[in-house]
Amino acid sequence: MGATKGGELVYMIYKAVTHGLTPLINLHIRWRKFRGLEHPLRWPERLGRPSISRPPGPLIWFHAVSLGEGMCVVPVIKRCVERRSDVTVLMTTTTTSAFEVLKTLLPCGVIYQFAPVDTPAAVNAFLGYWKPYALVLVESELWPNLVLGASANGVMLALLNARMSTKSFNNWSRPVVRLLTSLMLSKFSLIVPLSNIQAIQLQLLQAPPFVINFSGDLKLGIGELVNKTKNMRNMEDLQGKVAGRCVWMASSIHRGEEEVMLHVHRGLMQKHPNILAIIVPRHPHLGQKIALDLQKEGVNVALRSHGDSLTSETSIYVVDTLGELREFYGLTPIAVIGGSFLPGFTGHNFSEAAAAGCAVLTGQHVGHFSHMAMAMQQLNPLSVTQVGGGMELEEILDKLVSNPEILEARRVAAKQAFHALSSGVVENAWTLLQLHIFRKARAEGG
Repeated sequence: MGATKGGELVYMIYKAVTHGLTPLINLHIRWRKFRGLEHPLRWPERLGRPSISRPPGPLIWFHAVSLGEGMCVVPVIKRCVERRSDVTVLMTTTTTSAFEVLKTLLPCGVIYQFAPVDTPAAVNAFLGYWKPYALVLVESELWPNLVLGASANGVMLALLNARMSTKSFNNWSRPVVRLLTSLMLSKFSLIVPLSNIQAIQLQLLQAPPFVINFSGDLKLGIGELVNKTKNMRNMEDLQGKVAGRCVWMASSIHRGEEEVMLHVHRGLMQKHPNILAIIVPRHPHLGQKIALDLQKEGVNVALRSHGDSLTSETSIYVVDTLGELREFYGLTPIAVIGGSFLPGFTGHNFSEAAAAGCAVLTGQHVGHFSHMAMAMQQLNPLSVTQVGGGMELEEILDKLVSNPEILEARRVAAKQAFHALSSGVVENAWTLLQLHIFRKARAEGG
């Protein structure tokens, strides 16, 4: 009781502070809009103002912060739409990049809005208008006004793919903050951690043990997605142009990592003159900078957003567009996953690369995806290869492009390990939602 009262007191303080800061936060959202960081027309949604009418009947709300988290929950949303036609699904994210991609992947009838900022006014306005009976959060979206405001309005709470970094765990474990964390976690009817370690951390933060269940990593379920906007004719054209060439791809590259990749490619060109590198930066503006710098050096580079042709003379193809990564994995036998080659990064999802049958290579800094790498390597050590830096990466790439048998063995290993781990993940998550949210809501008259 003491801990609960303490958590409520801390929340009252947080709520008062965020209420007082609301004018500044609202100004900040407007400033972000002018800088192009918020949607130019739909930015008021971030303040809890709807842009579409609410349909009658029960509504369930799924929320993910950005593109990666949003993509992993789309297959679960599809299950909901297919099997619960009586329920309206509302999907929210916070980033415009997520909006541009996810709007093409969501089933018809799903309402897409930008999530409200965590101020009492924005959250209350959002909840008051949409009136969801359940809120499904993805990964680590624990915002006090959102969680406790929803609970106070009788909204059932679920947390899928629950994870937190060591830094986040330490922050949530601080003496005063811990009281607030415990209070928030006590409001959930279902928590689905990524791993046993995450489950232990959540229980150390006082998550009720009886609400913790496992389904597997939903990021492994992304293989179910089909990009409705993909230009198959264009992809078939590209496939013809890369046929007969040695091809490798560096995907989700962050600033600083492009130097590693370009240095590796220059080394490979000395041994394999016809080799082609496909570079897919995490952020499109980095791709444009890479292309400009390479052009100044006299490198034959093609930039996808400019519609540049990929010819036999092209050495590097820079893909500075959104939502096409999965299709490009289908063009290359080798995928080097960025966000893992420099300290401070936390890796990126490589399940799509494995699902497409790529030989998967990453750096040492895989962060949030260490459990995925470990699970795949336990199934088959050849499925994912972690390298220590650019020199080792160049050696392994040289080995793969020089030996078709070795390359094929790694591609098969990655695909088989992925399918073994991904089988049933989405269905498991849906079954848990049915049991802990839908069935419970029906029992309580929701």
